[in-house]
Amino acid sequence: MKQTLIFAILSVALVFPSLTKAQNSKADRIVGVYLTYDDDTGKEKSQVNIHKASNGKYVGEIVWLKDPKEPNGKEKLDKNNPDTKLQSRKIMGLQILKNFTYDASEDEWSEGTIYNPSSGKTYSCYIKFESGKSLKIRGYIGKAWMGLGKTAVWTKEDAVRK
Repeated sequence: MKQTLIFAILSVALVFPSLTKAQNSKADRIVGVYLTYDDDTGKEKSQVNIHKASNGKYVGEIVWLKDPKEPNGKEKLDKNNPDTKLQSRKIMGLQILKNFTYDASEDEWSEGTIYNPSSGKTYSCYIKFESGKSLKIRGYIGKAWMGLGKTAVWTKEDAVRK
């Protein structure tokens, strides 16, 4: 009886880390650089680098802009932010995805937010793979099921553009 109990404990101890590793590997699929598109024109707009933060949650920041400068030649700033103290932040390097966790039962990243520098608004958000290299990003107000939101598709790329 004692040997059976010890064997059962060892079996669970050996299997659990491999399950956790498989879970992390599935969650880490989101890590990478993604091309975003302008809502109005459908043309390339920016790249967002998604990675796992030190707290274990997934975040993403802008690493490339198609048009990084204003017409006056100055770098684009977060001028539409409702917090006047943040309006001098550069758009390049701005973290727009925050605090996503992987939900294995839904095979999606949720509980996070997305910030839209064009409007200065932050929305609740979930992220799901639409196909092998495309992410479906859904920003919404209230609850996701209410239908008050917008969906975008981002395409995974191999590297940051220059």
